[in-house]
Amino acid sequence: MINHIHIIAFDMPYPPNYGGSTDMYFKLVSLRNLGIKVTLHVYLYDGKSLSKELEDSVDQLHYYPRKGGNPFWGLLPYIVRTRSDFHLLDRLKQDHSPILFEGLHTTFFVNHPDLKGRTMVVRAHNVEHNYYNALAIAEHFWLKKLFFLWEAWRLKRYEKVLHQVHGIAAISPMETDYFSGIYGKTTYIPAFHSNKEVTAKVGKGEYVLYHGNLSVPENNRAAIYLVERVFSKLNVPCVVAGSRPSKHLQRSVSKYPHVTLVRDVPTQEILDLIQNAHVNCMVTFQSTGIKLKLLNSLYRGRFIVANREMVDQTGLESLCFVGGTEKEIVLHIQHAFTLDYSSQNNQERMKLLQESFNNDSNALKLANMFNN
Repeated sequence: MINHIHIIAFDMPYPPNYGGSTDMYFKLVSLRNLGIKVTLHVYLYDGKSLSKELEDSVDQLHYYPRKGGNPFWGLLPYIVRTRSDFHLLDRLKQDHSPILFEGLHTTFFVNHPDLKGRTMVVRAHNVEHNYYNALAIAEHFWLKKLFFLWEAWRLKRYEKVLHQVHGIAAISPMETDYFSGIYGKTTYIPAFHSNKEVTAKVGKGEYVLYHGNLSVPENNRAAIYLVERVFSKLNVPCVVAGSRPSKHLQRSVSKYPHVTLVRDVPTQEILDLIQNAHVNCMVTFQSTGIKLKLLNSLYRGRFIVANREMVDQTGLESLCFVGGTEKEIVLHIQHAFTLDYSSQNNQERMKLLQESFNNDSNALKLANMFNN
């Protein structure tokens, strides 16, 4: 078993308030629970500040400013070029411990001669060029769309850097198939998360919920789709919750008296909304990674109605009502409101979730990637 590891985070892991930060934070906590010392390197941006809680969660913590510059310049992906602080390299050179790169974003120094011979693993949160192509599809502003397309092309070209690392820790079966087919040396390490047991309430809730960071074009698109194509056809209360909703989404919600927009609420209130809903409705147009909101809703919420892209190759399909069209999604929601959620539902969920999404066993699998 390794006794020390460097982790390079592409963003602030604390607070764990979105999928990427959640996976990073609970991963480092789980590695420390195995007795592995963690030196964490964090690229700080978007006005985020230092965290005492994060400092208490690791053995050493170092921050680096993410660089700016023209996002269209050069052939190196912007998400990589802006995370290239040489103070990080200096600290990595101080020992010979293995390195976990969180995402392709943090791999600027993978090929550096000073790191030759080091054991290196990349955590693949997505197939990044697919993710950026999907962002381009969801984006309406032409300049942003152009950037996403250019970044997707650069990422696909740059991805061959993965030939240089010892292993790839893929976050979902879909990513595992992709990376193992090209690079081999890929292990499926499911998403790390905050949940220990299923706490969904038995009985019935009164509303349907969609939640997400609404400033993300993909989530905004999903929310508008649900309001206009699904919620508009229901006769039960519907709630859309999340931060920074677009004007288009606000206008859509205002058309329907039974649909409510809950905006810019703290994480705990989102978790309460998840737990008290009768149906958590999950829609995405990107079959990339695994959506942590799906995992949180399975641990905390009652019935889940999802489209195929949300659950495809996650291993969680059997725990959800899955619809391929908006009509099927509407019918599944209507059917769910005829049912009471039971303690047996919780037991079935817990059995399957503990098999795949146990943080402790997945941390051990990750540690073994460095041992091998």
